[in-house]
Amino acid sequence: MAIGYACIQLGKVNTKLSTIYVKNFDQEKFEKIVENNLNALESILKYNIKNNIKLFRISSDIIPLSTHPINNVCWQEIFKDKLFEIGELIKNNDIRVTMHPGQYTVLNSPNEEVVKKAIEDLSFHNEFLDSLNCDYSSKMVLHIGGVYSDKKSAIERFITNFEKLDNNIKNRLIIENDDKSYNIDDVLYISSKINIPVVFDNLHHRLNPPKNNSLNQYELIEKCNLTWKDIDGKQKIHYSQSANNFKNGAHSQYIKANDFLDFYNNLINKDIDIMLEVKDKNLSALKCNLLTKENLKIQELEKEWARYKYYVLSASASIYQEIRTLLKDKKNYDALSFYNLIEKAIDIENHKPSQINTLTHIWGYFKKIGTEGEKKKFFSLLNDYQDNKKSITPIKNYIFKLSYKYDIDYLLESLYFYL
Repeated sequence: MAIGYACIQLGKVNTKLSTIYVKNFDQEKFEKIVENNLNALESILKYNIKNNIKLFRISSDIIPLSTHPINNVCWQEIFKDKLFEIGELIKNNDIRVTMHPGQYTVLNSPNEEVVKKAIEDLSFHNEFLDSLNCDYSSKMVLHIGGVYSDKKSAIERFITNFEKLDNNIKNRLIIENDDKSYNIDDVLYISSKINIPVVFDNLHHRLNPPKNNSLNQYELIEKCNLTWKDIDGKQKIHYSQSANNFKNGAHSQYIKANDFLDFYNNLINKDIDIMLEVKDKNLSALKCNLLTKENLKIQELEKEWARYKYYVLSASASIYQEIRTLLKDKKNYDALSFYNLIEKAIDIENHKPSQINTLTHIWGYFKKIGTEGEKKKFFSLLNDYQDNKKSITPIKNYIFKLSYKYDIDYLLESLYFYL
């Protein structure tokens, strides 16, 4: 089993993707951006390897303007060596990568031009995964599309247009239930006609369940499992929690530990891959991996604590002390108690005295190495924040800038700057 996350990484520098727009497109700029993006992907993958995260969704923006007519640059050849290196990194560390074309990639549109562009987009995603030498367990996830006032015809159109696809694309494509139009029964029906795997999305299912299906979500996951063949790799599902008490499909800021464990413990077959769709990305992926890990070591929670400690201190000194006490006992500890306290801190609204205490504490790293001008600016920003003249953002940005200047890794990896 692998638990992973999608596209963006928090808490590490040099992992942000860049883009280019049609109005200022030229080959030199494009190549620099692609080079940056591939380096960012490599950094993300190395973080994942270090933290034993074996599942990752690569952003569709990795190659900007990939299908736009203005872009005739042969990125596959120019970056052939780099793509090979990244592919070897993936293969040699048993990582599974996937991609997820966006909402405008609609294979069942009645508009032929939209379908043509959808096929072009699917071709790009397949070509990128091919450029990494990924096997067919590296999948492309697609929603069915619109209903267009006639669901039956829309389904038939999807099936017809699927048959137009290149075999490589067919071998990579998997389909997912959505939160409005196509429930899991619809997607299973389509799968039975075109013989491709189904991804079960738990939040979409909660918002858009079949009307006449008595199976619970765990039984439906098992039913979806039957659509996966050996060539496809392990069954993959999507797991998320709602940000707004299940009123809509917006994803939560973080995965709540208790709710995830309840879901995980009820899975009939745990030998599956779980893609988390959540705003804090790798933070929840690492959390869920540790929550489900057998023989968890105290050092793994201490490593997590090093990332969270200043954020927790900025929220609540009492929770900070609770976690310190929890981790002092090297024999009796558990990930659930640890993360319940972390979540409690995250849910606290901004508390200015705690923030000021934390900022002052962090300044201790620069007390002896910072210049007189840097000290003056820090305390000027601190006074502005204390007197409500400025928000906390300028001073946090300034401390982060100093951390980068003086190469203080401990602070650069602190989630205080990212949450």
